[in-house]
Amino acid sequence: MTRFWVCIAGAGFFLALLVLHSRFCASRLPPHLHLAFKISWRAEEILYRLDVDWPKYSEYFTGATFCVAVDSLNGLVYVGQRGDNIPKVLVFTEDGYFLRSWNYTVDTPHGIFAASTPQEKSVWITDVGSGFYGHTIKKYNSFGDLVQVLGTPGKKGTGLNPLQFDNPAELHVDDTGDIYIVDGDGGLNNRLIKLSQDFMILWLRGENGTGPAKFNIPHSVTVDSTGRVWVADRGNKRLQVFDKDTGDWLGEWKNCFSEEGPSAVRFTPDGKYVVVAQLNLSRLLILAAPPVGNIGDCFVVSTIQLADQVSPHLLEVSRETGAVYVAEIGAKQVQKYIPVNSKLLERWDLD
Repeated sequence: MTRFWVCIAGAGFFLALLVLHSRFCASRLPPHLHLAFKISWRAEEILYRLDVDWPKYSEYFTGATFCVAVDSLNGLVYVGQRGDNIPKVLVFTEDGYFLRSWNYTVDTPHGIFAASTPQEKSVWITDVGSGFYGHTIKKYNSFGDLVQVLGTPGKKGTGLNPLQFDNPAELHVDDTGDIYIVDGDGGLNNRLIKLSQDFMILWLRGENGTGPAKFNIPHSVTVDSTGRVWVADRGNKRLQVFDKDTGDWLGEWKNCFSEEGPSAVRFTPDGKYVVVAQLNLSRLLILAAPPVGNIGDCFVVSTIQLADQVSPHLLEVSRETGAVYVAEIGAKQVQKYIPVNSKLLERWDLD
Protein backbone atom coordinates (compact mmCIF):
# COMPACT_ATOMS: atom_id res chain seq x y z
CA MET A 1 0.00 0.00 0.00
CA THR A 2 2.88 2.38 0.81
CA ARG A 3 4.41 1.72 -2.61
CA PHE A 4 1.07 2.53 -4.25
CA TRP A 5 0.80 5.95 -2.63
CA VAL A 6 4.44 6.71 -3.40
CA CYS A 7 3.73 5.99 -7.07
CA ILE A 8 0.66 8.23 -7.04
CA ALA A 9 2.61 11.08 -5.45
CA GLY A 10 5.46 10.65 -7.91
CA ALA A 11 3.10 10.72 -10.88
CA GLY A 12 1.47 13.87 -9.59
CA PHE A 13 4.85 15.55 -9.07
CA PHE A 14 5.96 14.60 -12.59
CA LEU A 15 2.71 15.94 -14.05
CA ALA A 16 3.22 19.25 -12.23
CA LEU A 17 6.76 19.51 -13.57
CA LEU A 18 5.51 18.94 -17.11
CA VAL A 19 2.93 21.67 -16.74
CA LEU A 20 5.49 24.14 -15.39
CA HIS A 21 7.98 23.16 -18.06
CA SER A 22 5.49 23.65 -20.88
CA ARG A 23 4.55 27.03 -19.42
CA PHE A 24 8.00 28.52 -18.75
CA CYS A 25 10.72 26.54 -20.45
CA ALA A 26 9.48 24.93 -23.63
CA SER A 27 10.24 27.94 -25.80
CA ARG A 28 13.95 27.68 -24.93
CA LEU A 29 14.34 24.19 -26.32
CA PRO A 30 15.07 23.39 -29.92
CA PRO A 31 11.95 22.42 -31.91
CA HIS A 32 12.73 18.71 -32.01
CA LEU A 33 12.82 18.57 -28.17
CA HIS A 34 9.50 20.30 -27.53
CA LEU A 35 7.14 18.14 -25.52
CA ALA A 36 3.78 17.42 -27.15
CA PHE A 37 1.84 18.29 -24.07
CA LYS A 38 -0.92 20.76 -23.36
CA ILE A 39 -3.91 21.23 -21.13
CA SER A 40 -7.22 22.28 -22.62
CA TRP A 41 -10.47 23.27 -20.96
CA ARG A 42 -13.85 22.31 -22.22
CA ALA A 43 -17.34 22.95 -20.89
CA GLU A 44 -20.40 20.81 -21.47
CA GLU A 45 -23.83 22.16 -20.70
CA ILE A 46 -26.29 20.08 -18.71
CA LEU A 47 -29.67 20.74 -20.29
CA TYR A 48 -31.84 17.84 -19.08
CA ARG A 49 -32.35 15.57 -16.11
CA LEU A 50 -34.24 12.31 -15.86
CA ASP A 51 -37.75 12.53 -14.43
CA VAL A 52 -37.70 9.43 -12.23
CA ASP A 53 -41.41 9.80 -11.44
CA TRP A 54 -42.53 9.31 -15.05
CA PRO A 55 -44.62 7.30 -15.57
CA LYS A 56 -46.21 6.79 -12.20
CA TYR A 57 -46.45 3.04 -12.83
CA SER A 58 -44.11 1.38 -15.31
CA GLU A 59 -45.84 -2.01 -15.34
CA TYR A 60 -47.99 -0.84 -18.25
CA PHE A 61 -44.97 -1.29 -20.51
CA THR A 62 -45.41 -4.91 -21.54
CA GLY A 63 -43.58 -5.01 -24.88
CA ALA A 64 -40.73 -3.42 -26.80
CA THR A 65 -41.42 0.33 -26.86
CA PHE A 66 -40.59 1.57 -30.36
CA CYS A 67 -42.11 5.04 -30.53
CA VAL A 68 -43.60 7.90 -28.55
CA ALA A 69 -45.68 10.97 -29.41
CA VAL A 70 -46.77 13.99 -27.40
CA ASP A 71 -50.05 15.85 -27.82
CA SER A 72 -48.99 19.05 -26.09
CA LEU A 73 -52.34 20.69 -26.77
CA ASN A 74 -54.14 18.14 -24.60
CA GLY A 75 -51.30 16.99 -22.35
CA LEU A 76 -51.24 13.41 -23.68
CA VAL A 77 -48.39 11.00 -24.38
CA TYR A 78 -48.86 8.06 -26.77
CA VAL A 79 -46.53 5.04 -26.70
CA GLY A 80 -46.34 2.39 -29.42
CA GLN A 81 -45.10 -1.03 -28.34
CA ARG A 82 -44.69 -4.44 -29.95
CA GLY A 83 -45.39 -7.93 -28.69
CA ASP A 84 -47.90 -10.74 -28.74
CA ASN A 85 -51.25 -10.41 -26.98
CA ILE A 86 -50.52 -6.95 -25.60
CA PRO A 87 -52.02 -3.51 -26.22
CA LYS A 88 -50.06 -1.83 -29.00
CA VAL A 89 -50.83 1.77 -27.98
CA LEU A 90 -50.67 3.17 -24.44
CA VAL A 91 -51.98 6.62 -23.51
CA PHE A 92 -50.58 8.57 -20.55
CA THR A 93 -50.84 12.11 -19.31
CA GLU A 94 -47.73 14.27 -19.46
CA ASP A 95 -47.71 13.98 -15.67
CA GLY A 96 -47.30 10.22 -15.98
CA TYR A 97 -50.75 8.88 -15.18
CA PHE A 98 -51.99 5.98 -17.31
CA LEU A 99 -55.31 6.64 -19.06
CA ARG A 100 -56.06 3.80 -21.46
CA SER A 101 -54.72 1.45 -24.11
CA TRP A 102 -55.93 0.11 -27.45
CA ASN A 103 -54.98 -2.38 -30.07
CA TYR A 104 -57.46 -1.98 -32.93
CA THR A 105 -56.04 -2.45 -36.45
CA VAL A 106 -52.45 -1.99 -35.24
CA ASP A 107 -50.04 -4.68 -36.38
CA THR A 108 -46.42 -3.60 -35.79
CA PRO A 109 -46.02 0.09 -34.87
CA HIS A 110 -42.78 1.79 -35.85
CA GLY A 111 -43.38 5.56 -35.67
CA ILE A 112 -46.12 7.63 -34.07
CA PHE A 113 -47.07 11.31 -34.27
CA ALA A 114 -49.77 13.33 -32.49
CA ALA A 115 -51.38 15.99 -34.66
CA SER A 116 -54.20 17.46 -32.62
CA THR A 117 -56.10 20.67 -33.17
CA PRO A 118 -58.59 22.42 -30.87
CA GLN A 119 -61.32 20.60 -32.79
CA GLU A 120 -59.76 17.12 -33.00
CA LYS A 121 -57.49 14.80 -31.04
CA SER A 122 -55.62 12.60 -33.51
CA VAL A 123 -52.59 10.37 -33.69
CA TRP A 124 -50.84 8.84 -36.72
CA ILE A 125 -49.01 5.49 -36.70
CA THR A 126 -46.63 3.99 -39.25
CA ASP A 127 -47.19 0.23 -39.36
CA VAL A 128 -44.44 -2.06 -40.68
CA GLY A 129 -46.19 -5.35 -39.99
CA SER A 130 -46.63 -8.14 -42.52
CA GLY A 131 -50.27 -8.73 -41.62
CA PHE A 132 -53.46 -7.25 -43.01
CA TYR A 133 -52.79 -3.78 -41.59
CA GLY A 134 -49.08 -3.66 -42.37
CA HIS A 135 -47.15 -1.27 -44.68
CA THR A 136 -49.60 1.54 -43.99
CA ILE A 137 -49.84 4.88 -42.23
CA LYS A 138 -53.02 5.22 -40.19
CA LYS A 139 -54.79 8.03 -38.43
CA TYR A 140 -56.71 7.37 -35.19
CA ASN A 141 -58.60 9.41 -32.68
CA SER A 142 -57.44 9.44 -29.07
CA PHE A 143 -59.51 6.37 -28.21
CA GLY A 144 -58.14 4.22 -31.04
CA ASP A 145 -60.92 4.54 -33.61
CA LEU A 146 -59.50 4.27 -37.12
CA VAL A 147 -60.06 7.45 -39.13
CA GLN A 148 -57.82 7.24 -42.22
CA VAL A 149 -55.51 4.74 -43.95
CA LEU A 150 -52.68 5.70 -46.33
CA GLY A 151 -51.05 3.02 -48.42
CA THR A 152 -52.23 -0.40 -49.52
CA PRO A 153 -53.04 -2.46 -46.41
CA GLY A 154 -51.02 -5.63 -46.16
CA LYS A 155 -49.13 -5.03 -49.43
CA LYS A 156 -45.72 -3.45 -49.63
CA GLY A 157 -44.69 -1.66 -52.79
CA THR A 158 -43.13 1.33 -54.52
CA GLY A 159 -46.22 2.66 -56.30
CA LEU A 160 -47.47 6.23 -56.12
CA ASN A 161 -50.93 5.74 -57.62
CA PRO A 162 -52.23 4.11 -55.57
CA LEU A 163 -49.73 5.06 -52.93
CA GLN A 164 -47.74 2.17 -51.47
CA PHE A 165 -45.19 1.92 -48.68
CA ASP A 166 -42.62 -0.61 -47.56
CA ASN A 167 -41.74 -0.30 -43.88
CA PRO A 168 -42.68 3.38 -43.50
CA ALA A 169 -40.53 4.61 -40.63
CA GLU A 170 -42.02 7.88 -39.40
CA LEU A 171 -44.04 10.96 -40.32
CA HIS A 172 -44.45 14.59 -39.34
CA VAL A 173 -47.69 16.57 -39.72
CA ASP A 174 -47.20 20.33 -39.68
CA ASP A 175 -49.68 22.97 -38.58
CA THR A 176 -51.05 23.37 -42.11
CA GLY A 177 -51.95 19.67 -42.29
CA ASP A 178 -49.20 18.80 -44.78
CA ILE A 179 -47.57 15.43 -44.11
CA TYR A 180 -43.89 14.47 -44.43
CA ILE A 181 -43.15 10.75 -44.60
CA VAL A 182 -39.87 8.82 -44.51
CA ASP A 183 -40.55 5.50 -46.22
CA GLY A 184 -37.97 2.78 -46.04
CA ASP A 185 -36.87 1.27 -42.73
CA GLY A 186 -34.87 -1.37 -44.56
CA GLY A 187 -37.53 -1.97 -47.21
CA LEU A 188 -37.79 -1.39 -50.94
CA ASN A 189 -38.05 2.38 -50.63
CA ASN A 190 -35.60 5.02 -49.50
CA ARG A 191 -37.59 8.20 -49.95
CA LEU A 192 -39.06 11.35 -48.42
CA ILE A 193 -42.61 12.18 -49.49
CA LYS A 194 -44.62 15.34 -48.87
CA LEU A 195 -48.41 15.03 -49.02
CA SER A 196 -51.00 17.78 -48.88
CA GLN A 197 -53.70 17.70 -46.23
CA ASP A 198 -55.96 15.99 -48.77
CA PHE A 199 -53.22 13.37 -49.38
CA MET A 200 -51.99 14.50 -52.78
CA ILE A 201 -48.26 14.09 -53.46
CA LEU A 202 -46.62 17.54 -53.51
CA TRP A 203 -43.04 16.37 -53.97
CA LEU A 204 -40.87 13.31 -53.53
CA ARG A 205 -37.14 12.99 -52.96
CA GLY A 206 -34.81 10.06 -52.66
CA GLU A 207 -33.67 6.67 -53.75
CA ASN A 208 -31.11 4.28 -52.35
CA GLY A 209 -27.65 5.86 -52.38
CA THR A 210 -25.10 8.02 -50.61
CA GLY A 211 -25.25 11.28 -52.56
CA PRO A 212 -27.34 14.38 -51.85
CA ALA A 213 -31.08 13.63 -51.50
CA LYS A 214 -30.41 9.88 -51.50
CA PHE A 215 -30.99 7.68 -48.48
CA ASN A 216 -30.00 4.51 -46.72
CA ILE A 217 -32.72 3.87 -44.15
CA PRO A 218 -34.43 7.26 -43.73
CA HIS A 219 -35.59 6.69 -40.17
CA SER A 220 -37.00 9.92 -38.71
CA VAL A 221 -38.30 13.27 -39.98
CA THR A 222 -39.18 16.64 -38.50
CA VAL A 223 -39.70 20.24 -39.64
CA ASP A 224 -38.11 23.25 -37.96
CA SER A 225 -39.65 26.69 -37.44
CA THR A 226 -37.80 28.16 -40.43
CA GLY A 227 -39.29 25.79 -43.00
CA ARG A 228 -36.56 23.16 -43.25
CA VAL A 229 -37.24 19.41 -43.30
CA TRP A 230 -34.71 17.31 -41.39
CA VAL A 231 -34.27 13.60 -42.09
CA ALA A 232 -32.27 11.14 -40.00
CA ASP A 233 -30.49 9.22 -42.77
CA ARG A 234 -29.45 6.47 -40.42
CA GLY A 235 -27.54 4.14 -42.74
CA ASN A 236 -25.54 7.01 -44.25
CA LYS A 237 -24.68 8.41 -40.80
CA ARG A 238 -26.01 11.90 -41.41
CA LEU A 239 -28.86 14.35 -41.16
CA GLN A 240 -30.11 15.67 -44.50
CA VAL A 241 -31.99 18.96 -44.83
CA PHE A 242 -34.59 20.00 -47.43
CA ASP A 243 -36.67 23.06 -48.19
CA LYS A 244 -40.20 22.54 -46.91
CA ASP A 245 -41.92 24.17 -49.88
CA THR A 246 -39.82 23.05 -52.85
CA GLY A 247 -38.12 19.91 -51.60
CA ASP A 248 -34.74 21.32 -52.65
CA TRP A 249 -31.72 19.79 -50.90
CA LEU A 250 -30.12 22.31 -48.54
CA GLY A 251 -27.24 20.37 -47.04
CA GLU A 252 -26.23 17.71 -44.56
CA TRP A 253 -24.63 17.15 -41.15
CA LYS A 254 -22.14 14.29 -40.93
CA ASN A 255 -19.35 15.31 -38.59
CA CYS A 256 -21.29 14.46 -35.41
CA PHE A 257 -22.09 10.92 -36.54
CA SER A 258 -18.77 9.22 -37.25
CA GLU A 259 -19.54 6.46 -34.74
CA GLU A 260 -23.21 5.87 -35.58
CA GLY A 261 -25.96 7.47 -37.58
CA PRO A 262 -28.99 9.18 -36.05
CA SER A 263 -32.14 7.16 -35.46
CA ALA A 264 -34.35 10.09 -34.38
CA VAL A 265 -34.38 13.87 -34.81
CA ARG A 266 -36.43 16.61 -33.12
CA PHE A 267 -36.15 20.33 -32.26
CA THR A 268 -36.70 21.97 -28.91
CA PRO A 269 -39.66 24.39 -28.76
CA ASP A 270 -37.41 27.46 -28.72
CA GLY A 271 -35.61 26.23 -31.84
CA LYS A 272 -32.18 26.47 -30.19
CA TYR A 273 -31.31 22.78 -30.13
CA VAL A 274 -31.64 19.62 -32.20
CA VAL A 275 -32.17 16.43 -30.17
CA VAL A 276 -30.87 13.24 -31.78
CA ALA A 277 -30.90 9.59 -30.68
CA GLN A 278 -28.21 7.05 -31.49
CA LEU A 279 -29.64 3.56 -31.12
CA ASN A 280 -26.64 1.27 -30.69
CA LEU A 281 -24.58 3.76 -28.70
CA SER A 282 -27.52 4.26 -26.31
CA ARG A 283 -26.90 7.98 -26.45
CA LEU A 284 -28.75 11.25 -26.98
CA LEU A 285 -27.00 14.21 -28.57
CA ILE A 286 -28.09 17.81 -28.04
CA LEU A 287 -26.88 19.81 -31.03
CA ALA A 288 -26.82 23.55 -31.66
CA ALA A 289 -29.51 24.44 -34.22
CA PRO A 290 -28.22 26.33 -37.26
CA PRO A 291 -29.26 29.90 -38.07
CA VAL A 292 -31.72 30.72 -40.83
CA GLY A 293 -30.28 30.18 -44.29
CA ASN A 294 -27.10 28.46 -43.19
CA ILE A 295 -26.84 24.76 -42.35
CA GLY A 296 -23.15 24.94 -41.43
CA ASP A 297 -21.56 22.14 -39.42
CA CYS A 298 -22.90 20.04 -36.61
CA PHE A 299 -21.87 21.05 -33.07
CA VAL A 300 -22.55 18.97 -29.94
CA VAL A 301 -23.67 21.08 -26.98
CA SER A 302 -24.47 18.24 -24.59
CA THR A 303 -24.84 14.47 -24.42
CA ILE A 304 -27.01 12.13 -22.40
CA GLN A 305 -25.37 8.74 -22.07
CA LEU A 306 -27.90 6.03 -21.30
CA ALA A 307 -27.13 2.60 -19.89
CA ASP A 308 -25.75 -0.06 -22.21
CA GLN A 309 -28.31 -1.75 -24.48
CA VAL A 310 -31.08 0.71 -23.58
CA SER A 311 -31.32 1.40 -27.34
CA PRO A 312 -33.21 4.69 -27.82
CA HIS A 313 -35.19 4.19 -31.02
CA LEU A 314 -37.38 7.27 -31.53
CA LEU A 315 -38.15 10.29 -29.38
CA GLU A 316 -40.46 13.27 -29.08
CA VAL A 317 -40.19 16.74 -27.53
CA SER A 318 -43.16 18.40 -25.85
CA ARG A 319 -44.00 21.74 -27.44
CA GLU A 320 -45.39 22.96 -24.14
CA THR A 321 -42.78 21.91 -21.58
CA GLY A 322 -39.73 21.05 -23.72
CA ALA A 323 -39.53 17.62 -22.06
CA VAL A 324 -37.89 14.88 -24.12
CA TYR A 325 -39.60 11.48 -24.19
CA VAL A 326 -37.42 8.58 -25.36
CA ALA A 327 -38.75 5.22 -26.57
CA GLU A 328 -36.18 2.59 -25.57
CA ILE A 329 -36.56 -0.77 -27.29
CA GLY A 330 -33.79 -2.41 -25.27
CA ALA A 331 -35.06 -1.29 -21.88
CA LYS A 332 -38.71 -1.73 -22.96
CA GLN A 333 -39.80 1.58 -21.52
CA VAL A 334 -40.22 5.27 -22.26
CA GLN A 335 -38.21 7.71 -20.19
CA LYS A 336 -38.81 11.42 -19.74
CA TYR A 337 -36.05 14.04 -19.54
CA ILE A 338 -37.00 17.51 -18.38
CA PRO A 339 -35.13 20.78 -18.99
CA VAL A 340 -33.04 22.12 -16.12
CA ASN A 341 -31.39 25.44 -15.41
CA SER A 342 -28.17 25.76 -17.37
CA LYS A 343 -25.20 24.38 -15.52
CA LEU A 344 -21.64 23.85 -16.60
CA LEU A 345 -19.47 20.82 -16.13
CA GLU A 346 -15.85 21.89 -16.19
CA ARG A 347 -13.67 19.21 -17.61
CA TRP A 348 -9.91 19.17 -17.93
CA ASP A 349 -8.49 17.16 -20.81
CA LEU A 350 -4.87 16.18 -21.33
CA ASP A 351 -3.85 16.07 -24.98
